[in-house]
Amino acid sequence: MDTEATFGLAAHEIALLAGGERAAVTVAVVALRLAGAVETGPGRTLCATGPEPEGLAPFTGTVLDCLREPLTVRELARDPDVRLAVSLTRIPLADAGLLRSPRLSPNRTARRRVAFLRERYPLPADGHGLADDDTLLAVALHGTEALRVLLPRFAVRAGLLTGPAAGRARRRGRFLRRAGALGDATGHGDGGDGGGGCGGCGGD
Repeated sequence: MDTEATFGLAAHEIALLAGGERAAVTVAVVALRLAGAVETGPGRTLCATGPEPEGLAPFTGTVLDCLREPLTVRELARDPDVRLAVSLTRIPLADAGLLRSPRLSPNRTARRRVAFLRERYPLPADGHGLADDDTLLAVALHGTEALRVLLPRFAVRAGLLTGPAAGRARRRGRFLRRAGALGDATGHGDGGDGGGGCGGCGGD
């Protein structure tokens, strides 16, 4: 993905503008899947597996932190750390004039940029030979249509195509150690968690 051609926006930022919070979380989950950092488990849960890959964006790294125990996508999207990460992701988008007050929803400029990108990067016919960055961009722009074409088995097993069961209420403070990194637009820090995979999570 050429960030200059995408107005300097990362895939999860494009997803947030194009489809909202759940779309941004979905892109992060797909990024982790492509990096081999998550696997699916019973009940459409997701769980981290192995050490944290290098070079993760702060937002994606926060999502990975929350998956050190099995969660459904719905639980993940409601996690306090993820919600805080989404809020912090909105700050540079607002500074760039892409969100309108008071609800910080995409404005006309943002919608035009998303429409331009969808026209420039149409939905691929299949995933053959598609680079990971291009897969993420397709999911960010085309949502469930891209998931059905590019990652159908994973999308079904992870509950990305249909609404998962109601989540459990959870409270965490893991995001605090990442807050500084999220304020740095240069990327995710190299010091990742060394936690292994989660027992009870099965592979694809």
